[in-house]
Amino acid sequence: MNVQVENLENSMAKLTIEIPVDEVEKALQSAYMKERGRINMPGFRKGKVPRQMIEKMYGPEIFYDEAANTLINDNYGRAYDECGLEIVSRPEIDIVQLEKGKPFIFTAEVAVKPELTLGEYKGLSYEDVEAEVSEDEVTQEINKELEKNSRLVEITDRQVQGGDMIKLDFDGYVDGVAFDGGKAENFSLTVGSGQFIPGFEDQLIGAEIGQELDVTVTFPIEYQAKELAGKEAVFKCKVNEISVKELPELDDEFASEISEFETLEEYKNQVRSRLQEGKDNKAKEMKENQVVDKAIENAKVDIPAPMIELEVDRMQDDFTKRIGQQGLTMEQYFQFTGSSEEKLLAEMKPQAEKRIKTRLLLEAIVAAENIIVSDERVEEEMQKMADAYKMELSKIKEFMGADEIERMKLDISVQDAITLISDAAIAL
Repeated sequence: MNVQVENLENSMAKLTIEIPVDEVEKALQSAYMKERGRINMPGFRKGKVPRQMIEKMYGPEIFYDEAANTLINDNYGRAYDECGLEIVSRPEIDIVQLEKGKPFIFTAEVAVKPELTLGEYKGLSYEDVEAEVSEDEVTQEINKELEKNSRLVEITDRQVQGGDMIKLDFDGYVDGVAFDGGKAENFSLTVGSGQFIPGFEDQLIGAEIGQELDVTVTFPIEYQAKELAGKEAVFKCKVNEISVKELPELDDEFASEISEFETLEEYKNQVRSRLQEGKDNKAKEMKENQVVDKAIENAKVDIPAPMIELEVDRMQDDFTKRIGQQGLTMEQYFQFTGSSEEKLLAEMKPQAEKRIKTRLLLEAIVAAENIIVSDERVEEEMQKMADAYKMELSKIKEFMGADEIERMKLDISVQDAITLISDAAIAL
């Protein structure tokens, strides 16, 4: 195999890859062996027609597509390794020559990692944020714990009030006709939660257990089910059950039951400390984001479009996996949100470009500052991983090959670059 590299504008390059005749012949023969069972010819059993007869009748081109796919798949990876370029996109393949008895030639146009020119990245200004925890925030956090430890008490002697948790039957109609998804039995609803169409829950207030009532609402114009958008609907409802949350007493006993502390005051101090740690981390993150953004503004780099497209593809794959973990397909997600694949990709594109610029910037700072990560530092990070996964350090090391260790070193050095410019920043 012979590989020639042509550097193009805007951090693009073209690889011209030439495959010897003998490999082309092997690929054509392999294509024949794969395809012969599909070809019928009078006088021959199926799958037994000689290659020469097939090529004579249909031309040697009959096997070109299969052979080309084989040759490209087998040789592009080798060309990638040999060319010495840091390729950051999928290849755009173009076949230049495929002919029996001649070398196979194809080109692969790729994006290569662009060079970033650093501007000012030390002594950058940032806006400091308030990181002090208020008593209201402590109270709100404790109230969440009270809610988690509440119990439901069934109510039988009064009408529905805002905040009640009810079990509800409903059956929806538009123009007197029932519609899909408009019916449920013993549906759990917190009145006032905004779970239903605006106006629906308000009309349930004052209803009695067992009472049947009609609730009339109008679907929003932008409602995801287009056939219902903007239309008036009548829901025939019946309240089956009313419950309220009963919160535990906020006292020393409560504190001892949900924490390792014996008194309420000790528990409050622990909550305050935890909230303060979270605020400090958030303030640190906001500071780092501000100075990195300014350093990006001061730098110069042109990102090739295929590099952004590849990053968008990765982001889309990650997003699809997260949606899948929630039990949804992307089609369901688009239906529920009123979005589309085109809108999603358009939103991801600027995020992808920023991710790439951020990484290029930080890697450039690592090089400029000669940031080196020691083996001891890597082992410390491995130990943190082992602790997090409750594994032995030796087991973590077994999973870490040379490539993984190098990636870990790069990730650590990038974080060190963030710390460096953040520590050098000046508060406004």
